[in-house]
Amino acid sequence: MRYFYSSLFYLVIPFILLRLLWRSIKAPAYRHRWRERFALYNKSYPQDVIWFHAVSLGEAEAVFPLVRQIQKQHPNVDILITTTTPTGSVRVNAVMQDTVIHVYLPYDIPDAINRFMRCFKPRLAVIMETEIWPNLFLACGKRRMPLYIINARLSEKSSLGYQKIPTLVRPALAQVTLVATQTEDDATRFISIGADSTKVKTLGNIKFDIKVPQEIIEQGIQIKIDLFSGRFVWLIASTHRDEELIFLGLYLELKKTIPELLLVIVPRHPERFYEVRKQCEQLQLQVVMRTTEVRVSADTDVYLADTLGELKMLYATADVAFVGGSMVPNGGHNILEAAAVGVPIMFGPYMSNFKEIARGVLAANAAIQCQDKEALILNVLMLYQQPSFRATLAENAKAFVIQNQGATDKICKALSIEVVE
Repeated sequence: MRYFYSSLFYLVIPFILLRLLWRSIKAPAYRHRWRERFALYNKSYPQDVIWFHAVSLGEAEAVFPLVRQIQKQHPNVDILITTTTPTGSVRVNAVMQDTVIHVYLPYDIPDAINRFMRCFKPRLAVIMETEIWPNLFLACGKRRMPLYIINARLSEKSSLGYQKIPTLVRPALAQVTLVATQTEDDATRFISIGADSTKVKTLGNIKFDIKVPQEIIEQGIQIKIDLFSGRFVWLIASTHRDEELIFLGLYLELKKTIPELLLVIVPRHPERFYEVRKQCEQLQLQVVMRTTEVRVSADTDVYLADTLGELKMLYATADVAFVGGSMVPNGGHNILEAAAVGVPIMFGPYMSNFKEIARGVLAANAAIQCQDKEALILNVLMLYQQPSFRATLAENAKAFVIQNQGATDKICKALSIEVVE
């Protein structure tokens, strides 16, 4: 089965490259550094590295505290972080700078994987969440390299999909040293697709171990004083296509009751910044782009955050935050950054990617889930009218995060057993 998979992967490479080119029309970064995706490097890199893979922005943000902890414990070992997306790449370079090595993860074809392994000779592989690559995992196994899947999560839908290809998935999972899952349900699903039950442990979700520096929060508060003075700020974070139009329509409705309302939109993907601005202008809404550094006026309707890496700071500007990807069937996004900052949180009905977190935060009375537009309007009005409830919601969210922390230490302890300097 793996040979068929590899042959098929080779055959579709031209289409993969065409897709990269197509995506690069709006996001030019997709056509840069394409050689890295085939492990074709034009310089030498350190070897004997500890290697972390974080597919995109969210996984990269989550893994940084763990990487720093490993660096502190093992200062003489080089760290490699791979990503798949340009947004993840940008964030790794911005946050970790030259303290780590960074390249894109190569495609899961034998030639590229072998070149990658020869170049870096990893001593330890750490894969975030749900990245199961048959050729990559087999290459780790052949080299007797400890391979960990950490912060592992697996939806019921994905589990059913993997169960249909057991001759591909089971041999890959047989190479894994430990699957450290977020929840017991995730553990059960990994076992159902072929993971050895003795190598599956529930260690929690490292995304709870987020720490937002006080200076970041203070910067956000200062932005609100300097730029948003007198406005009730409703921040919509990590929005996707078709989602912004929902909130722009709601803004026009709510403005009738909340005249000082300001909508702050933070699109998930940078290539959509100007698309969102155009949507605002088509509705004759006054827009200020963050990069212009223009102060919001009384006539400003929308403040569009066309930057990367500032979401935690922008949460601190908000009176209420809605976490996007949840009003359209995208599965939602991480609400824990907003909770750690201390802003009242709302999210929509589509939270399949963060089902356990959503369930927990609702049980703790630390967030509000809105099933439709009508519920959004009612809850924004209620939060606007009840500042004491906003404060309670925010405090409950902070407490919820603190109560669930500790996974990073557990995972770090497990990894440190494998790191021999």
